[in-house]
Amino acid sequence: MATIKDVARAAGVSLATVSRVVNDGPKVGDATRERVKKIMQELGYRPNATARALVTQKSAYLGVVIADLQAPFFALLAHGVEVVTRKNNVRILLSAGSLEKDTELQAIETLLEHRVDAMVVHSKLLDDETLIDFARQVPGFILINRYIPQIGNRCIWLDNVAGGRSMAQYAYQLGHKNIAVISSRIQIDDPHLRVAGIKQAAAEAGRTIPDSMIEYSSPDQEGGELATQNLIASGQQFSVILAYNDAMAAGAMATLLDHGIKVPEEVSVMGYDDLELAKFCRPKLTTLRYPIEMMASKAADLALRYASGEEPGEGLTFKYTPTIVKRDSLIALK
Repeated sequence: MATIKDVARAAGVSLATVSRVVNDGPKVGDATRERVKKIMQELGYRPNATARALVTQKSAYLGVVIADLQAPFFALLAHGVEVVTRKNNVRILLSAGSLEKDTELQAIETLLEHRVDAMVVHSKLLDDETLIDFARQVPGFILINRYIPQIGNRCIWLDNVAGGRSMAQYAYQLGHKNIAVISSRIQIDDPHLRVAGIKQAAAEAGRTIPDSMIEYSSPDQEGGELATQNLIASGQQFSVILAYNDAMAAGAMATLLDHGIKVPEEVSVMGYDDLELAKFCRPKLTTLRYPIEMMASKAADLALRYASGEEPGEGLTFKYTPTIVKRDSLIALK
């Protein structure tokens, strides 16, 4: 593999001149610049990204830690990051935390081994102190989908309590009094916060949602199917199901229809996330839009800015709120 010395020797210029060409620096004539670029191409020279970053004072890589490489939600997160890195000519190093504490830790440490000083981290299981320590070590450390007050200016997060609350409020506005909930049993804060918001809205409406009307299962279509089967088998009356996410909502609708229960005429269903799946459910799924791409782009932008020397502002918060997307699976009671 050709080195910068090989290029300088072949072009008859100094190493500094080649470095200026690589980094689009000044004090290089047009003819010399074109000759060096041509020789770089002929020799197959590829600039070292880390060395280039030392010259430009910009991060060569942005590290991203996500939970699942296959899930549509995290694909949207990664895409939101990629939009920003492409504009900034920065490469992405992607790693999966798999919603396991040790794996999340290993994913972050792997990025540190590559001397990444800008990273967007989705971590649900590492303790606050560990993440705070990483934020002190890494100039461009940004936490997404989680809020820790001590590093609040490095957190991009969604108000899940407000999300759950708006789901139930909307159902009550449409005349639904008997609300059932299917939530995730995965050991992270999100499902508990959404259920808390639902219960908060119920209390505000002078109603309660008994624990028997809340079923927990895996956060996928199979989980939605199982949770809905349990609700049906319980014999309890409900006119709407509020689901932890769109996948569980899709499983709920399929199960209701399999049992001869019309959606939304007999039971309405509402999801959470507004993934592509929601538009292709039948009926089309009413859901809450989780602006994950927008949040990811903001996280990537902050990570690169902080890594380049900008100081995180004191007292800043980057909280997002989900919004209702009205489609066909949730209707008003007559």
